[in-house]
Amino acid sequence: MTTPTGTVELTEIVFPAEANHYGTLFGGNALQLMAKAAFLAARGAAQRDVVMAGVTDVRFLAPVPVGHVLTLRAWVSRIGRSSLTVCVNGLAATLGSPQDEVLKGIFEMVAVDGKGRPVAITNTYVNQETA
Repeated sequence: MTTPTGTVELTEIVFPAEANHYGTLFGGNALQLMAKAAFLAARGAAQRDVVMAGVTDVRFLAPVPVGHVLTLRAWVSRIGRSSLTVCVNGLAATLGSPQDEVLKGIFEMVAVDGKGRPVAITNTYVNQETA
């Protein structure tokens, strides 16, 4: 997988506190991490505060066991008047093993002003690569 220009990358290790009763990353915690990556990518592209407006699609492709390192890559694939679409991919690995794609999602973010109201994005950068 190539890394699109302007990609935000977060790396986390899955500890028991983030796991479910099967010893793998709890889905709610995975969503929280993906949302954080989406927020950082959108905020960087818009150069303003953003909020999440929706999640178009999230896929849990494989379980992420405790002790695995999870790398989340997020990039903006579309910028509208005040909204942005952010693609997030999650890759997991343990020491000495290749990374496997385990998470995938598309997040819709909206640029907001100090009162939380939608505001126009003046930055015209958008990455044409998609998930």
